[in-house]
Amino acid sequence: MNAVVRENQPSSVLVSLRNLNKHYGDFTAVDNISLEIRDGEFLTFLGSSGSGKSTTLSMLAGFETPSSGEILVSGSSLINVPPHKRDIGMVFQRYSLFPHLNVRDNIEFPLTLRKMTTAERQKRVDAMLKLVQLEAFAHRRPAQLSGGQQQRVAIARALVYEPRILLMDEPLGALDKKLREDLQDELRHLHRRLGITIVYVTHDQEEAMRLSQRIAIFSHGQIVGLGSGYDLYQSPPNAFVASFLGNSNFLRVKSVANASASFEGQSLTTVPVGGLTAGQDVLLMLRPEKIRALSVEAAQQTALPSGWNEISAKVREIVFLGESLTCNVVTPGGTELTVKSLGSGLQNVQPGADVRVRWAAADACLYDQWNDADLSKGAGAH
Repeated sequence: MNAVVRENQPSSVLVSLRNLNKHYGDFTAVDNISLEIRDGEFLTFLGSSGSGKSTTLSMLAGFETPSSGEILVSGSSLINVPPHKRDIGMVFQRYSLFPHLNVRDNIEFPLTLRKMTTAERQKRVDAMLKLVQLEAFAHRRPAQLSGGQQQRVAIARALVYEPRILLMDEPLGALDKKLREDLQDELRHLHRRLGITIVYVTHDQEEAMRLSQRIAIFSHGQIVGLGSGYDLYQSPPNAFVASFLGNSNFLRVKSVANASASFEGQSLTTVPVGGLTAGQDVLLMLRPEKIRALSVEAAQQTALPSGWNEISAKVREIVFLGESLTCNVVTPGGTELTVKSLGSGLQNVQPGADVRVRWAAADACLYDQWNDADLSKGAGAH
C-alpha cells in the first residue's frame, strides 16, 4: 500500500529473536517467536493481557531467561549477559524513582553506577533535563512532580547513559488520556531526534498506531501480525488481527468462484483469492468506514458502481458523534453491521427504516477460515 507517506524505515537489523520460547511449567507464555528489530526503529508489541508481549520484552531486557531460543544484538548473543551489561534502558509503568533523591540525582544515578567522571555526569544530566524539559524542576523530589513529569524523569534516567535500545513496558498506562496523548507526542519527537531503537509494549491499539513504525500483534504467545499500523489496518493478515485492530464487520459467506461468493442468498462480487473451492465457508471483513448505507429512495436514484455490492438491511440505531454518524443495521438473515459515515445522508432515516448497504469489493478482505473464540477475544481486547 502506497497511499500514505510514511517515515523512512530503518534498514539494518539490530536485534534478532530466534525461535524464542518461555514455559512456566505446562504453560507456554512465548511460543517459538522469531523477529528482527531494525536499528533506530520504533516497534510496538501490541496485545491483550497474557498474550506474551511483556514476557518477550522481559527476556530481551534480561529479567527473564528463555526456555529455549536465541536473542542476538548486533550478532552477539545476550542469553548469558546480565541485565546491567546489555546496554539496554528500561522504563516501566511504575516509575521506580528514588523518593529521597531530587530529579537531577535520579537521572544521574545510572552514571554514578558506571563510575563516570563528575564533569561527564553533569554534562549528560544537563542535556537530559533540557531534552525532557525539566530544567526548572531539577531540585524537586518525585513527590513534588505530576505523573507526567515523573514519567519524563524515568525516561531521562533510562536515556542518560546512552543505551542503544530503550524498552518501555506500558509506560503511560497510569496517566489520564490528555496527559497520555501529550507524552505520546513527546516520545515520538524524542525518537526522531535521538534515533534510538525503542521497543514499546502496550495493550492500547490507538497508542500503538500513534507511536510506531511497525507493530507486532501478539496472541497466545505468538506474533500473529507484523507491519506498519496502516498496512495491518488496511490489509489484516488474518481474521484475528482484523478483529483486534480497529472495528470490523464480519460476514459469513460461501465461496462460489474465484471472484464471487453468496451471502444470505445474494450474489457478491469479491476480490480474487486463490485456493478457495466452491461452497467453502469464507469470512468477509469490512471496516465500518468503507460501507455506505442509503435509504431505499436514494439507492434507487443512484446507480450501483461497477465492482460494488449491495445488500438489504434494516436500521437498528443511528448515533450522531459530531464529526460522523454511526449506523447499526441488521440484514434479513440477522447479521449485524456497523456503518460509519462522515456525511449526513442518513440524518432523516429513522430506526426501523429499510436501507441498502453498499461497499466496493476491493475494500473487503476474505479469510478462508474463522475461529469464533479467536474473533471474540480479538474483539474484546481493544
